[in-house]
Amino acid sequence: MRGKRVLVSGAGTGIGRGIALAFAREGADVVLHYSASSEGAESAVRMIRSLERRALAIGGDFRKIEAVKETARAAHDFLGGIDVLVNNAGISTNDPFEEITPEIFDTLFQVNVRAQFFLTQALLPAMVGQGKGVVINLASIHAYTALTEHAVYAATKAAIVSYTRVAALELIQKGIRMNAIAPGWIFVENHRTTLGDEFDVEAAGRGIPTGFIGTADDVASLAIYLASDESRYIVGQTIVCDGGQTLVMPLTGDFRGRRREKWGARYRKSLG
Repeated sequence: MRGKRVLVSGAGTGIGRGIALAFAREGADVVLHYSASSEGAESAVRMIRSLERRALAIGGDFRKIEAVKETARAAHDFLGGIDVLVNNAGISTNDPFEEITPEIFDTLFQVNVRAQFFLTQALLPAMVGQGKGVVINLASIHAYTALTEHAVYAATKAAIVSYTRVAALELIQKGIRMNAIAPGWIFVENHRTTLGDEFDVEAAGRGIPTGFIGTADDVASLAIYLASDESRYIVGQTIVCDGGQTLVMPLTGDFRGRRREKWGARYRKSLG
């Protein structure tokens, strides 16, 4: 990533901030977009500059399309171009289906889908002019699984998976390679704030096949791979990064133990 020019949206906290710092450690210059978390973004900028890389934090409310376009312009002007765009900005709410309002619905789609769609579109002419570029969209395993009270959030993430597939087919013809990442449970600051200090991270992690909950660095490593030429043959895919969460079939008990039941008893003798 040395010398690459990277824009990460939603980089004030959590996964986005982790991705921005990881790119900088690999030698990239980075612009961090944030909505409300200016302190997190600015502290990351200081850390990146200490690595002797260029960095800038840009605030913008991605519910507004004007802020999306301004972020694209400011990032391009500061870096002199964009080689890698990481569309991470997103928000989540949990509401019972019957309590979801048009405002909640519109806000999630505006930030989670529309903003990354049009941020990419705004940067596309410059990327095409360079003849090369990479776009990485952050989806979620919510696109593939069901968690109650997350109907709208899941819908936005499924939309990202679908539009990534179609847009990638168009953009690869212009030299732009697009893929997506679908993280599972990645423990970030917001989880601690919401779940409280008494929440046992290690105990919760034992319910995941890997035996632990992932961190932002786990997603960042995948993002760096997808941004590199080593993944040049991967186009339009959504890579699941979930520690095996989506592997476990529900209602089947503990996946770690031997099964007491012996199905197909009448066939077992003939099978040996």
